[in-house]
Amino acid sequence: MTRRPMMVRGSVLAAMLAVLGGISGCAGTGSMTDSGIQPTSDTSGNESDARNRARIHTELAAGYFDLGNMGVALEEITIAQQSDPDYPTVYNVAGLIYAALKDDRRAEENFTRALRLSPGDPDANNNYGNYLCQRKREEEGIKYLLIAVKNPLYQTPERSLVNAGVCARRRGDDAAALEFFQRAVTIRPSQPQALYQLAELSFLANNFAAAQGYMRRLAQVSSGTADVLWLGLRVERKLGNTLAEASYAQQLRKNFPESKETAALQAGRF
Repeated sequence: MTRRPMMVRGSVLAAMLAVLGGISGCAGTGSMTDSGIQPTSDTSGNESDARNRARIHTELAAGYFDLGNMGVALEEITIAQQSDPDYPTVYNVAGLIYAALKDDRRAEENFTRALRLSPGDPDANNNYGNYLCQRKREEEGIKYLLIAVKNPLYQTPERSLVNAGVCARRRGDDAAALEFFQRAVTIRPSQPQALYQLAELSFLANNFAAAQGYMRRLAQVSSGTADVLWLGLRVERKLGNTLAEASYAQQLRKNFPESKETAALQAGRF
């Protein structure tokens, strides 16, 4: 297979190392987002040639995966595994690739091997935990997500807490989800997914003033998607704020005319 040259920095690999639900009204959705964590490498100049090759090809695999070129991503990850079979990050990224391809057997094999090689790695624990949650194995998944959170070297524990909250919501445990999201915003007050989830949970609990507060905080850090605007509209409607409701409605119609949220608005399904 012909592959085009590609420059890949460590941040590309870092972008693969956390799986997280984007800002969405559905607690069961998830997407990969930038973890802000750099790939494992030896910066002392003592990294072996085998480890260096494995790291480079893992970064290439991550880059091609990000472009949606799964065939080349698999080629690169295979080369990385052959270069250094003891490099934990290669199996973490391989797990993400196979999970996206719905090859659950290989995804699980790779995630668990990553954890055998590096049991405390927060990225591997986060990714495997989120994978389990997406496969309706929520109790197991939350266990791994919280292992990631407990690692004192983890730079973004709030992301795993958000994943745990989304996972708890999937199994109907809103009380646990609320605790996870609150812990996430304690660590990072501007965490957008946690703010959205807290607003939605407050709305569902008829605590509209709290929901409004979270929505206002969210507006300061994130642009309005269709589901965010729809939630904001319904919150302001419950509070009787007609001008704010009309503003949300205008943005929803203008920016997302074909969305299901706009259809619900047009039909009066609040």
